[in-house]
Amino acid sequence: MLDFGSVAIADLVLGVELAMAASLLLGGFVVRAGRVRLHAYMQSAVVLGNVPIVLVWMLPAYLADVWPGIPGELAQPFYWVPTVMLALGLVLESLGVYVILVAGTNLVPERFRFRSYKLWMRTVLVLWWVVLLAGIATYYVWFVTPVSS
Repeated sequence: MLDFGSVAIADLVLGVELAMAASLLLGGFVVRAGRVRLHAYMQSAVVLGNVPIVLVWMLPAYLADVWPGIPGELAQPFYWVPTVMLALGLVLESLGVYVILVAGTNLVPERFRFRSYKLWMRTVLVLWWVVLLAGIATYYVWFVTPVSS
């Protein structure tokens, strides 16, 4: 059984998320160097690689530790910080997958496709950093300053 409250797992996930965020930034430099295909692979790997982390660790931890306290305990940082991260993260991950589908496939009908790739990709990058900061705040609230019983 996976121990969702394990500091070792939290440390690992935080490290992976920081590396993913750095990789997204690196992807910006890669595309400026004209390596568009490498950029696409890098960015797609990060966005899609985040899905299992969310499904296997983050969402189960939220459902086990936070969800039972909603809405009654929502005023406490232990509950509202990861709830904000979850809400923003769902928007971000959905938007990231949408960008991948529009930029890399023909699966999205023409009327739902965007033209300004830079704007959408930069929006995903900014949101990724906002969600990462919310994740760091969650880590801090859960593991650095835990509520004493």
